[in-house]
Amino acid sequence: MTKTENHILVIFGASGDLTYRKLVPALFDLYVQKLLPERSAILGVSRTKLTDEAFRDKMNKGIQNFANFGKEHRSKVNNFLKSIFYQSLNTFEPEEYAVLKERLELIDEDLGTNGNYLYYLSTPPNLYKIIPENLAAHKLNRQGRSKSWKRIIIEKPFGYDLDSGRSLNRDLLKFFKEDQLYRIDHYLGKETVQNLLVTRFSNGIFEPLWNRNYIHHVEITTSESIGVEGRGGYYDGSGALRDMVQNHLLQVAALVAMEPPTTIEATSIRNETMKVFQSLRPLSDHNVRNHVIRGQYTAARIRGKQMIGYREEKGVDPSSRTETYVALKYFIDNWRWGGVPFYIRTGKALPTRVSEVVIHFKPTPHALFADNKDFFNNGNILVIRIQPDEGILLKFGMKVPGAGFEVKNVNMDFHYSDLQQTYVPSAYERLLLDAMLGDATLYARGDAVETAWAFVQPILDYWEEDQHAALYGYPAGTWGPDVADQLIAEPEITWRYPCRNLAEDGVYCEL
Repeated sequence: MTKTENHILVIFGASGDLTYRKLVPALFDLYVQKLLPERSAILGVSRTKLTDEAFRDKMNKGIQNFANFGKEHRSKVNNFLKSIFYQSLNTFEPEEYAVLKERLELIDEDLGTNGNYLYYLSTPPNLYKIIPENLAAHKLNRQGRSKSWKRIIIEKPFGYDLDSGRSLNRDLLKFFKEDQLYRIDHYLGKETVQNLLVTRFSNGIFEPLWNRNYIHHVEITTSESIGVEGRGGYYDGSGALRDMVQNHLLQVAALVAMEPPTTIEATSIRNETMKVFQSLRPLSDHNVRNHVIRGQYTAARIRGKQMIGYREEKGVDPSSRTETYVALKYFIDNWRWGGVPFYIRTGKALPTRVSEVVIHFKPTPHALFADNKDFFNNGNILVIRIQPDEGILLKFGMKVPGAGFEVKNVNMDFHYSDLQQTYVPSAYERLLLDAMLGDATLYARGDAVETAWAFVQPILDYWEEDQHAALYGYPAGTWGPDVADQLIAEPEITWRYPCRNLAEDGVYCEL
């Protein structure tokens, strides 16, 4: 990874958990690897009253607890903390940004950062318009005539639905140009997600098979073993479709399905993922009824302990119809993928935490070994594991040594953990560094965000308009509603289950 130019990173909402657990620890890890410039600074901004020293003390604890190199390089922490500053500010009040501008100019003059500012909005979404507007009012959005730059990183959610997503983009573009906007999706910062491109486009054995002629269906799963963990008030107004499908899963699906880019750079790659979004077959009411399953976890015993149901969680409406599970079947109408179904599922309170892409290849045209009880001729499977235990797994048939033709399914796999001498950066390390370098490859573009919202909007509308639309309960610790298996048409084919159900005593998950 390349070292960036001198700059100041301004984190709005710096007193929050994201800065403490993720952002500053990731920045320290970049610092240890000598990927930050010699002259840079971090300015935390929030309404909380803190001195520079008090903020540094808090960040020190975050580094010790959450940075990959926090305990190994304790001697470097004090020097890193010297570059951290704090400014108390009411972000709603335009006149207070004059104080921010003055502080930035002082740090800029002292360090010689050439007016390069990177803003990070680690704030509630209601500030996504206010902060850029107030920055622009004090000309803190203007890029210099020389080489100075201003960029802004925005955390999801990028809107609540299609209308709000479009409105947010319009508001942001009033104050910053598209090439200054970095909409962050931390899933795209994971090494295995990026490896999708390398797996596809650097291996001659995969790319010729990556189409409707050889692939039967594609499956993408993101599951969490926890419930809403005290965030019921927020989650009840969001749900799994908004929280995971519209952004994380559709972005990953676009990388799986995209055409080869002309070059490995932001514009080419984002143009190709945008074409995938434009090719998504629109969902009719019939499609939503038959191809979308929503569920909500109910109380269950897991490993001898009782887990409460979603409607019993703090902050959740006792009659809530918010989904904690979504399974979806859809199609991409283009030359490469015509007729190939894509299946997405995500949920909370499932048996394990896992994110993976599963490519199901078509079976051989004649099942010669169909009588083998330990061999299932359902086609080869390529599993790209995003988290945890990141890696790649290929399943294929192999003859058992001995007389006859006894065949078993076997695995050939690679795990990133096998690269003991290779450091795998965290998602925020990669994404923060990319923003500092001006590389938007792994960031969502405004038109892609709107097109993804346009795809899921019919589902939101259907659920809103039909209060009797199906909502299936599933016991916590299981893989969601049983009816989700019916999405996959062939009776002998189902979802890949990385581990077994937990909603009974004595049954444990084995990846």
